[in-house]
Amino acid sequence: MSGLFIDRVSMRFDLPNGSSVQALKDVTLDLAEGELLSVLGPSGCGKTTLLNIVAGFLAPTEGTIRLGDHAVTGPAAERGMVFQQGALFEWMNVRDNVSFGPRMAGRKERDWAGTVDHLLDVVGLGDFKEKAVYELSGGMQQRVALARCLANEPDVILMDEPLGALDALTREKMQSLVLKLWKETGKTIILITHSVEEALLLGERLLVMAPRPGRIHKEYRLPFADLGVNEDLRAVKKHPDFAKTREEILGMIWDMEEEIMGRAELAGGAAQ
Repeated sequence: MSGLFIDRVSMRFDLPNGSSVQALKDVTLDLAEGELLSVLGPSGCGKTTLLNIVAGFLAPTEGTIRLGDHAVTGPAAERGMVFQQGALFEWMNVRDNVSFGPRMAGRKERDWAGTVDHLLDVVGLGDFKEKAVYELSGGMQQRVALARCLANEPDVILMDEPLGALDALTREKMQSLVLKLWKETGKTIILITHSVEEALLLGERLLVMAPRPGRIHKEYRLPFADLGVNEDLRAVKKHPDFAKTREEILGMIWDMEEEIMGRAELAGGAAQ
């Protein structure tokens, strides 16, 4: 696998009443192997739609996605997904959840057992292998989801607000874990988030998307993810450029939200 190339991707949803919604318009992005990209923007900017297209869950109206030397035409094990809720199998224990992909691929236990046990140790769940999923906290369940994704040995990891439902302390610990796994595995990661601070901490590259139609508004290349691999994240937040960039992006998104609200008020007035 080399890079991921998103080439002039557009997505239009046609509605039953004959109208349509342009979710994405001419999105182009070249992501090198091993890069960590965070994506944020106001609601309706097409973040999750773009992620679902890269995952192969949706086919774009226009444009193509290429991973290495082949086109993305549907879901495949080379692209792993981690959802906001872990989407784990409640009736299985932790180890069975993590080993599900290799087992479904027909691999013998001797071939995957060591990898699964290593991943559980890496995410701090080595002592919880036989625990049922419902016995775990939300943060621990997301660790299982990460390990399960990695057990399939994907080239690209797609994360759709995977930390959004966690409390602040657990979220910070998981952010550190994501950075650790990124550096240790060399995986390409695309992470969708609504948190500007999280996007700054976890984005070696950061995209701010604008809505209606969804498109790339601005791109940043940032030092904070690399710093966070070896430093406490609270110390990273004290970097002189962190607050400045955060306020710049917050202002950008605030202006977009104000524009969306203004459009809605105009539409509501015209309908009266």
